[in-house]
This record gives sequence, structure tokens and C-alpha cells, in this order.
Amino acid sequence: MEFVSKKSLATAIGIAAIGMSSPSAAKDADAGGRYVRPAVGADIFVSDDSDDTEIVRAGFDLDFDNKGDNDRLGVRLEKAWYEPAGQEQHERERVFLQAGQEFGDWQARGRIGTDMHSVIGSVSINDMAALRKEFFIERDIVETQMGLDDTPIYSTFAGAAIDLPVDDHNVFNVLAGYQDFTGDNERYHLRGTYIHVVKPSWGLSAQLRARYFHSTEPGEYDYYSPKNYLQVLPAVQVRRFFGEGWMVQAVGAIGAQRDSSSGWERSHFGQIRMQSPRGDYDWSVNGEITYTDTPSGNSTIGSGYSYVQALFGVTRRF
Repeated sequence: MEFVSKKSLATAIGIAAIGMSSPSAAKDADAGGRYVRPAVGADIFVSDDSDDTEIVRAGFDLDFDNKGDNDRLGVRLEKAWYEPAGQEQHERERVFLQAGQEFGDWQARGRIGTDMHSVIGSVSINDMAALRKEFFIERDIVETQMGLDDTPIYSTFAGAAIDLPVDDHNVFNVLAGYQDFTGDNERYHLRGTYIHVVKPSWGLSAQLRARYFHSTEPGEYDYYSPKNYLQVLPAVQVRRFFGEGWMVQAVGAIGAQRDSSSGWERSHFGQIRMQSPRGDYDWSVNGEITYTDTPSGNSTIGSGYSYVQALFGVTRRF
């Protein structure tokens, strides 16, 4: 995919503008004496690929209480524009109820809503024990021309992951998942990552990432769906903290991928993320840019496919 188009970026910036209210509403006590922190936020997601598919999603959050992703309750409004493979543009309005809560060592986060056609959203539950575990389910529309037609195509993806630490410098992560599509196609996923911490003070690690999936009805519609797909990516990651806790993370990977109808081809992945300090701050911002050539939509390996996405968000707590 090419870099984000100027048209998409201009549209996104225009919709991201948010108003602000007086901070005098902060820290109203609830019945149990626990203060609440209302918050507003906005974020922009833009993506573009080498098949001329452009996606823009602009979101506005209104939280009745927000002390972080794992302690919040509110609503989210989204407007999405899809332009698959350079064809006609589709628009969707999306509304969600979103919440986060901690239960001892467990954390739960959810965003459940609708795009006025079907139920969409995601829910994840994880713990922070040494053998960290996560369970998740997510459902969304398939962002292709057929997927966005009058009879939309959706996918529901459910799975579980676990961290398996060897020692302070080595850890394995394993994920298994099941994905069900509108129609007859089902997909089985298996992913694994080995992480070796090279230099903790730099946040420097070397990683080996592998992913595999199998589709029961390959090529059923116009989204990328070979019978089998395999990718292996050696990666290097750096994660640093600056000032009062600003986080910057960079990942670069070069490996190989193949599917049922092609031989091995080179595969790439790159990502830069930033996050403002966490904690009891009035403002928080986050952003990321990702590049990959992992196929999606109706692309095929070896066709020069590439994909870029960017996300920027800001939240104001009162």
C-alpha cells in the first residue's frame, strides 16, 4: 500500500476537531466516595494500499468516567468511509458502548455496538500473572467491495493467547484462534512469537514471529483467502521511555511468506508507536504508523502488494 493519500488525511483531520469544556467538572464524587473523571477524545485512522483501497475512520469518545483503558465507561461515535479497490465509496455510521474494568489481577475491556447493519465490536480479558493469558473476540465488516455491498460480509474472530516465560530474557507467546465469515468460510489461526531481550536498559529485543492460517472455503468471496498461509518474520524491536514517561517503540522485520498458490516471497513489517505518560494526567495522546506487505482484500502474494495505516488519538480528562 502507498502512504496515506492527501485526500484521506485532509478528510480525517477535518473530522477530528473536538471541542473542550471547563475542567471544573473534574472529580465529582460518586455515592461510594470514589471520584469520577469525565473525558472526551477523538482519533483518526487512515489506510491506503497498493490496490487503491482507502479507508478513513474518525471517532469521538464521550466517557462518563475515564481513568485509563482499563477503568472507563462511555460511548463512542464513528464515521467510516471505505473506497475498496478504487471503486465507489461506501459510508457507515458506527456507535459503541465501551468500558474497561479491573478485577484483581484481571483486566477486561470491551467495545460493543453496531454499524446499523449488524453487531460489531470487541471484548478482551487478560491477567498480568507470570503466565499472562488473554481471551478475546472481535467482529467487524470485511472491507472489500463485496463485503460492503447491500448484503454485507462480516467476520467474527475469537481466540486465546498465553505468555510462556523461560527466564528474565526469554519468553514465548502462543495464540490460537477461530474466525467465522458470512457464508461458509471458516479459518483456523495459529501464531507464535519468541522474544529475546538483548539489552533491557535500551528496551531492545530480537524476535521471531510466525503465523499460519487455514481456510475451509478458499476464495469464497473477494477477500484474500487462500487455503493455507504461512509467514515467518525475524524482527528487532526498541522501546524507550523519555521525560516523565513518554514511550516510543519501533519495530522492523524482514522475513518470508507463502500461500497455497505461490512459493516463498519476501515479507516486511515496520511500525512506530508513541504514547504519552500514563497515570493521572489531564491530557493523553497516542499514535502509530504501520507498514506491511501481508496480503489482504483480493491481493495475492507476489503482486507487489503493500499496505500503510496511521492512527492518531487524543483524550482530555476533566
